Amino acid sequence: MGDNTLVLGHRLSEWCGLGPALEEDIALANTALDLIGQTQMWLGLAAEVEEQGRDADDLAMLRDVWDFRNLLLVERPNGDFGLTMMRSFLFDHWHHAMLSRLTASSDERVAAIAAKAVKEVSYHAERSAEMVIGLGDGTEESHRRMRAALDTLWPYTGEMFVNDDVDERLARAGIAPLPTDLRGGWEETVRDILARATLTVPEEGFAHAGGRSGARHSEHLGHMLTQMQWLQRAYPGATW
Repeated sequence: MGDNTLVLGHRLSEWCGLGPALEEDIALANTALDLIGQTQMWLGLAAEVEEQGRDADDLAMLRDVWDFRNLLLVERPNGDFGLTMMRSFLFDHWHHAMLSRLTASSDERVAAIAAKAVKEVSYHAERSAEMVIGLGDGTEESHRRMRAALDTLWPYTGEMFVNDDVDERLARAGIAPLPTDLRGGWEETVRDILARATLTVPEEGFAHAGGRSGARHSEHLGHMLTQMQWLQRAYPGATW
């Protein structure tokens, strides 16, 4: 959860000063700040659990590509504004569904973080859905771009719903739901919104995978980490 919010938070921060309108620029920056704030809580908990003397900053700034466990979707480059909004839309609704279930986690620390984060993510999901509808059902040009964005990103959504051994152990302990259990509700919501946006879900069933397990990340994550981590790597322990 922390790696997803860290990577997407950094991606959205790349829009700061470049948004197509001042209001959108501010909204993207605020969303990035929300996700980075959630990252601090998730990675702080991860550092506490592993008991290796590391903290959230260490986990964010001093790990290499192969140690990250994020969805491949969130490390995709921003592209144009439509591609960025489609990526956020597809992730936000999965994120909201997952956090809603985590509020009932048997681990009180997980439940507390989820309860705090789900309020912010509820707004993220509402906003990205409105943008997808507005752009998909907008001009001929905006519709073309949103259709291209959906075709590009849809194959990255399947990874959200693949179970592994860790998921099954967490589910048996009542800590987290199985990813497969989220698919039905997510698809129903997303398909309804896409229909209102006059966009058609691709029929192709292929799904990219490997990000959550760390087995295979895209080249884009390495480039992103180089930019994100260079200062801490060049000047270890630097603070300001």
